[in-house]
Amino acid sequence: MKKIKIILLLVLGINASIEAQELDVNLQIRPRFEYRNGYKTLLPEGQEGTSQISQRSRLNFNYKQDELTVKLTFQNTRTWGDVAANTVADKNGVAVFEAWAQYNFTEKWSAKIGRQVLSYDNQRILGEQDWGQQAQSHDALTVSFRQEKQQLDFGGAYNSTAENVLQTPYTVANYKALQYAWYHTQFSDLGLSLLALNTGYEYANADAKLLVDYKQTFGPYLSYKTSKIDSNFWAYGQTGKSTNLQVSAWNAGANFGYQITASFKAGLGYEFLSGKNTNDESSVIKSFNPIFGTNHGFNGYMDYFYVGNHLNNVGLQDAFIKLNYNANKWQFALIPHAFLAAADVVTPLNEKLDSYLGTEIDATFAYNFKKDITVSGGYSQMFGSQTLEFIKNGDAGHTNNWAWLMISVNPKIFSWKK
Repeated sequence: MKKIKIILLLVLGINASIEAQELDVNLQIRPRFEYRNGYKTLLPEGQEGTSQISQRSRLNFNYKQDELTVKLTFQNTRTWGDVAANTVADKNGVAVFEAWAQYNFTEKWSAKIGRQVLSYDNQRILGEQDWGQQAQSHDALTVSFRQEKQQLDFGGAYNSTAENVLQTPYTVANYKALQYAWYHTQFSDLGLSLLALNTGYEYANADAKLLVDYKQTFGPYLSYKTSKIDSNFWAYGQTGKSTNLQVSAWNAGANFGYQITASFKAGLGYEFLSGKNTNDESSVIKSFNPIFGTNHGFNGYMDYFYVGNHLNNVGLQDAFIKLNYNANKWQFALIPHAFLAAADVVTPLNEKLDSYLGTEIDATFAYNFKKDITVSGGYSQMFGSQTLEFIKNGDAGHTNNWAWLMISVNPKIFSWKK
């Protein structure tokens, strides 16, 4: 252990004469088995589901020295067997998930620069997307102001494909530029946040000229929490332009949870994401896009909506119930969803279909096996309608279900403080 300590201190270049230093190193190994039989979309007629095991492996370095805090996270995500067992090089290799430095100028003002997670409120618009093995981070600069019961963050990012010397199209599926501001204040049990996000995507017009159009997402988030009640409400508008098309969309949602006993909590909620009628021939984008939200945590765990899909579509209405039960080291949850389209679904024969898309039932469990080991899993089933079949294709009459089992091992392998 002494040798490991010496090597780590030398690698990070720590000066032994400087006071108030901390170093933590921790590891995460997270393999997950999934059975996908109608996951993300209805299973096509005549096709069968599949199974696989994916894994995230992370190594986190957290260092603090007086006003300076630094974090470095290496990450590898892969599917078991995606390369031959005797292959030395991994198909996906090792990537940097986080690499940032934060300096506290005063007790209230600080700045963070580098690859970092942008996560706010319930993560509907900006989130880490931790369910995805690769998760989500941004190369950005963030400035923060904090005082009692108030916080203001604002920041930005600017992306390029490489260190170019000539104008080069930024055609990857990512924003060219981003600016945002987030303000939060607390009034006893009531919390209020305001978010304004400006995202610019580059595209080439008819004359092959590179342009950047900006889309704005903005709105409030409110939360109310007591010893028994846990509730929140949000409403976001979306405007601006995208690839020279006007944007006009909105999203609103609410959750109410009540702690019935020390072990049992029940809640209900509703969310509306605007959409566009299938027979609407206007060029205006009316379908709301959650952009960088942790979308797996919303609208059902089978990811039929807004997890790399269902964009520029008929939108969504989601009414759901949440039942949670905790007992010792066990946690159980049951969440049924009723989905409806937020806009008209009209066939090419001008037949208007029912707005009901289907019902999904999600059941999950988690067990804290040991201090650094958690086992979790779940089962979900989608009971799709003919309208969902029209939107997604596939076979609504087929049994569409999904099951998963995940082990998360998170040991702290080194800790030092001076």
